[in-house]
Amino acid sequence: MIRIHPFTALRPSFEDASEVSSDPYDVISTSEARERAAGKPKSFLHVVRSEIDLPADTDCHASEVYKKASDNLQGMITDGVLRRESQPSIYLYRQIREGIAQVGIVGCVEADQYRSGEIRKHEKTRPDKEDDRTRHLLATASHAEPVFLCFRDAPTEGTTIHSMMEADMESSPLFDFVAPDGVQHTGWCVADPTRYVSAFEQLNRLYIADGHHRSAGAERAATASKQVDGHHSEEKEYGRFLAVVFPHDQLRILPYNRVVADLNGLSADEFLGKLRAVGSLEQAQAGTPEKPGQVLVFVAGEWWLLTFPESSIDRNDPIASLDVALLQDRVLAPILGIGDPRTDSRIAFVGGVRGCEELEKRAGEHGVAFSMHATSADELLAVADADEIMPPKSTWFEPKLRSGLFVHEFERIDGTKA
Repeated sequence: MIRIHPFTALRPSFEDASEVSSDPYDVISTSEARERAAGKPKSFLHVVRSEIDLPADTDCHASEVYKKASDNLQGMITDGVLRRESQPSIYLYRQIREGIAQVGIVGCVEADQYRSGEIRKHEKTRPDKEDDRTRHLLATASHAEPVFLCFRDAPTEGTTIHSMMEADMESSPLFDFVAPDGVQHTGWCVADPTRYVSAFEQLNRLYIADGHHRSAGAERAATASKQVDGHHSEEKEYGRFLAVVFPHDQLRILPYNRVVADLNGLSADEFLGKLRAVGSLEQAQAGTPEKPGQVLVFVAGEWWLLTFPESSIDRNDPIASLDVALLQDRVLAPILGIGDPRTDSRIAFVGGVRGCEELEKRAGEHGVAFSMHATSADELLAVADADEIMPPKSTWFEPKLRSGLFVHEFERIDGTKA
């Protein structure tokens, strides 16, 4: 039984929402954040990338960075840029990109259900990134950016959660704007939060789509707070974290492409010869493979379509049947010598939103690029259901959730440490 909770949101006004909202912390660099926030004192980048307000040589993980994030958040509250709602609620958040919409429920989920596996993950997390998120959470006493979750929608008492959402979107929006990347963002407050609470109780799992480090950091912050809280209860807000939860069939997953800096000592012709030994190979145009089991390969100025024999793919294996795994196991490791893509400096990962021109540019004259077929939402859920971990950089979710539109505050407990 999944428990979702209304929360007392901090959020901007309708007029300020577009100016406050920002890219999430993990998709832009410090220099990009500094440039985008220049002359924009209301930008939420001052909270999620607070190092932009400190000297340029400041270590991004220095203690003063987290303190600055807290000071900036409190300043936005004091100045009325972020306003605290009068009562807990649940919200809806719609994104429209290139005419395609996805709508999620904004609420709080429980750290306990992350620990128990009822909120399923599919990626490994890095301790240094967990440390960073935990320190940010404890310093600001808030979940400043939501985790991107999904669920399998199913009828409850003759209706679906999606149909409930459609009815609530008939009300006046809390914000409605188009971000610089062309994505439209709209939010609503739901009329009756208890209906969503009851509907989620009929679900037995949620799935992390994007935000594994934020989830892990939230669990660590909750544990740290609980350990030193002399008055702990299950109702404490630090035991919950902010999420936007989408029906899984609305997710838009783009491919996460690969570029390898060299051919591991092979000539282009030798490399193509080795590819022909693992599948069929034919010349092609730039683009995205039409179906699973195929990879487009750019080498020596030309594109090739590599198709792995379907008879050689075990579709019952949720990991080995992924295109990113097929490429790793049959090409990257044995031919190009990429044993661990998490640590090998010769390989780079490029989000599908950047297109094939970026792949051609990065591959250059001496490298090779791979344009992948996107991992599907069903494949992602199958991996999570099997309690497995996907290969690194298997999914690129687009559009990203904007930060600063909803903030969840929790109790600041003296003595908590990251």
